[in-house]
Amino acid sequence: MVAAVILAVTGGTGFVGARFLDIASRAGIAVKALTRRPQPRRDGVQWIEGSLSDADALRNLVTGCSAAVHIAGVLKARDAAGFEQGNVEGTLAMLAAATAAGITRFVHVSSLAAREPELSRYGGSKARAETLVERSGIDWVIVRPPAVYGPGDRETLELFKMARMRLMLLPPGGRVSLVHVDDLCRLLLALAKADRPSGVVLEPDDGRPDGWTHKDVAEAIGRAVGRNNVALSLPASMLRLGAVVDQLVRRERAKLSTDRAAYFSHSDWVVSSGRKPAPDLWSPRIDTEQGLADTARWYKANGWL
Repeated sequence: MVAAVILAVTGGTGFVGARFLDIASRAGIAVKALTRRPQPRRDGVQWIEGSLSDADALRNLVTGCSAAVHIAGVLKARDAAGFEQGNVEGTLAMLAAATAAGITRFVHVSSLAAREPELSRYGGSKARAETLVERSGIDWVIVRPPAVYGPGDRETLELFKMARMRLMLLPPGGRVSLVHVDDLCRLLLALAKADRPSGVVLEPDDGRPDGWTHKDVAEAIGRAVGRNNVALSLPASMLRLGAVVDQLVRRERAKLSTDRAAYFSHSDWVVSSGRKPAPDLWSPRIDTEQGLADTARWYKANGWL
């Protein structure tokens, strides 16, 4: 039997949020989840129609809940105002609603991009949102995921498609950390409990020391799709040019923006060892090689690859 509603969740229709709802349901934890449009029924989920700019919807969302998990965010926007509205103003509105409702726990999903706010509009907006959370006076914890992958992710899908074509175009040389979406969601669920660490910023990963080089990632994805590929690291200028071309050709469907190109060109997106979650709180369960292979199979089974 599903427990009483205790979690208010934003972003539940996105990649990470949808997996979070699955994992919460399997754990017997019911949630209220914000959605902009009608959704099919899900066990343990009460859908609340509205947006982060709808005060009445947010009031309905948080009523009766003891914790909030704020996953919603804007990855791509046409201008700075789009990032500000989606990541900063949206976080402020959720904090206000949670505080007014007496929410005692606020789990905020940020990004490693917040560590380097000057590199991109996205990173700057995530950093400003973190500041709002830290100054809110609520019992908070911030999670900065590195690159998140897994079944259903449309962002890393592009890499798998390139791997199948045996040519992977990569950012300039650097290192990154990875985490499987299910491992990330298990951490978010664990942190929603009132007795977990608070007032801290956590950076989870797959447990690989010093992360992965871009070439390592390319080779691992190649193995996942059963292809040997050639990996070419592009200079930052070429990556920016590619972003311009992508936006001209695919317009709203473009995956690479000049803002993201600036973010991708940074050489160090490895999680900080001092910010990793304590082992007694959480540790990754999914081996990345296996996780990538499972993701490739999901893409193929669903006609994405």
